[in-house]
Parts: sequence; structure tokens; C-alpha cells
Amino acid sequence: MIYVIGGIKGGSGKSTISTNLAVLMARKFKDILLIDADDQQTASDFTVFRSETMKDNLDYTSIQLSDRTVRDQTIKLRSKYDHIIIDTGGRDTTSQRAAISIADIYLVPFVPRSFDIWTIEKVSTLIEEMKIINPKLKSFSFINKADFSGQDNSEAANLLKENKTLEFIDIFIGNRKSFPNASSKGLAITEIKPKDVKAIQEFNALFNFLININLDLN
Repeated sequence: MIYVIGGIKGGSGKSTISTNLAVLMARKFKDILLIDADDQQTASDFTVFRSETMKDNLDYTSIQLSDRTVRDQTIKLRSKYDHIIIDTGGRDTTSQRAAISIADIYLVPFVPRSFDIWTIEKVSTLIEEMKIINPKLKSFSFINKADFSGQDNSEAANLLKENKTLEFIDIFIGNRKSFPNASSKGLAITEIKPKDVKAIQEFNALFNFLININLDLN
């Protein structure tokens, strides 16, 4: 399976989602490839931090690709790995389109703020264009960096549910300090101590959803 974590607005936590998925998938499957296709190279920085923390025991393989090589090299490498996770930038780039063109699942996190939610129509247009090339593509949205109170979460969720291009996953991952704290050490949310039980539960809900989708598609 090829999972692409994307969108067209920065700051939605794509790299955090990508790196945590890579670590958790590496614990469940044998060979996982994390591709950093984002110009900011946050996933690559995470891998460097992880290499230092874990004394080179990464659990997964990590490479950097950009532009059309994202598609070409991923196709060549696909048979060597159980799953591939591609972290793309927060813009409509050649790299992101190249990744979507071969993806099984396109996962788009949205922050519950008006400027983020307003991009859903542009994301939908991107998906519809890419489905001409990749008709098997399955696209999902969910709320990331959710608030702990107020109506923004539910209002954003309602808008996402109305969209017919992306299937809304009824999962809310909170805007918790434990995520950046873990990432700064190259650790997944399940590895940092003291454990943030709520954050682990929320991320595991997303992880289990994706694993079940994987089983259904196969």
C-alpha cells in the first residue's frame, strides 16, 4: 500500500502524521519506507533525530525524493516494501501530484480553522484531476490539532462530512504538546515518556482505521 499524506495548506501536521505512521507501521509490518517529498524536509529531520535517539535502530527506511522522481522511484521500490508512506508539502506541487498518481490512499489532515477548511474545495479539485490518472485512489480527511473546547471542531467536521470527494474519518487528534515533544526526539507518540494516554488513543484510532482499510482493499 502507498499512503500519501498531503493537502494544500501548511501547518496541518502532515509530517507528524507521516512519521508517527511510519514508526507504528514498522512495529506491525516488516519493511516500511518513508519518503520525504516535502521541500521543508521535516520527515528527514525526524529521521535524523530518531537515528540519534535510537542509536541507528530506525525500524524503517527513509529517503528523499522530489518532483517526477517521486513517482518513478516509488514504482521501482514498491515491491521491496510492505507499505510506503509519502510525506508531501502543504502546496499543490509536482511532487504531491506525482505521489497521488500512484497512491492507494490519500490522507488529508485539516486544522479546525476557517482558512484551513476553506481549502477543501481546492483539495477536492486536485483529487478529481488526479483520479483521471489514478482511478483506484481512495481519499480521506480528518481533524488534526483539534481544540479541547468550543465549536470549531464540530463545525469543521460538518463541513468535511458534506464533501463528496473525500471521505471524512470521524477521528479527532488533539493539539497536544506531546506530539512536538516526541517528534523533537525522533519518537512516535507511543514511545515518549511520560505517556500521553489520550494522544496515543487518538492516534491509534487513525492507525487502526488505515490498517482496516488496507485489509478491505486487499
